[in-house]
Amino acid sequence: MSKDRITRRDFLKAAAMTPVAGAIGGLAGTMSAALGPHAAGANAGATAPRPRVVLVRDSKAVLELRQFDADVVQTMLDDAVTALFGVKDPVAAWKRIVGPADTVGIKTNAWTPLPTGKEVEEAIKRRVLEAGVSADKLAVADRGVLENPVFQNATVLINARPARVHYWAGMGSCIKNYILFVPNPSKYHGDACADLAKIWSLPPVQGRTKLNILVMLTPQYHNIGPRGFSEKYLWPYGGLIVGQDVVAVDSTGYRVIQAKRREVFGEDRALETSAHHIALADTRHNLGRSDPKDIELIKLGWTEGLLI
Repeated sequence: MSKDRITRRDFLKAAAMTPVAGAIGGLAGTMSAALGPHAAGANAGATAPRPRVVLVRDSKAVLELRQFDADVVQTMLDDAVTALFGVKDPVAAWKRIVGPADTVGIKTNAWTPLPTGKEVEEAIKRRVLEAGVSADKLAVADRGVLENPVFQNATVLINARPARVHYWAGMGSCIKNYILFVPNPSKYHGDACADLAKIWSLPPVQGRTKLNILVMLTPQYHNIGPRGFSEKYLWPYGGLIVGQDVVAVDSTGYRVIQAKRREVFGEDRALETSAHHIALADTRHNLGRSDPKDIELIKLGWTEGLLI
């Protein structure tokens, strides 16, 4: 094994020997100041177990800016999900969240400059089908989910989107990926989309999301204006961040983006729009945990340029 690579096998072996899973896999340090004054968290000090988040990376995942190695992506997703649930077999891990009785909607993101990616979508679909879900009860969609029969009847949602800075919300997050589950998305644009977490308590999605995948294969760390996308602000991070607590997933991805901005700009440069909707999802809406101290972070794979 390369000295700079931690494998899923290493993690599972260590987990079996160690009573505290948090001792494995690089736990987060102090709270990033970038999360702002809201980051203490209404859940801080709660007795509930810390949510587990897995960051997996592979230097071979990115072929081009919008093209990824499908086999590598599948392996990354398998490693992340098995580590998340502490089992060895990927299909067994997926059976923890889906099964033959379920109708499953995979909420993707189709924004043309930086979509979720067909390689990620196919990797998710493959394991959902292998877990026993029938093909006619499975759909992948972004726009039009409110009219999609599978999403209307979904018992399970899988949430997958790429991470990027965002003019309206500060960061295009997994939390924000559900804005198309409401008929009037602009209603949630106030105060930098501060109350996006409200959507997660609405009937189309409440209690249905079993997995969140923040795609960090080629995340976008900077942007100017609502239509100012530039490929020069993408970088081949080669990662996926996976967890069941959407706030913890987004908080982890946000810290990586902020670290990249420090690396590039040489300072803690604020985003054009504050991404405080992530911390507020914790402190105002109790959707999940945003403080790194409250998150069990497991890191697998490629460590060069990890940033966290």
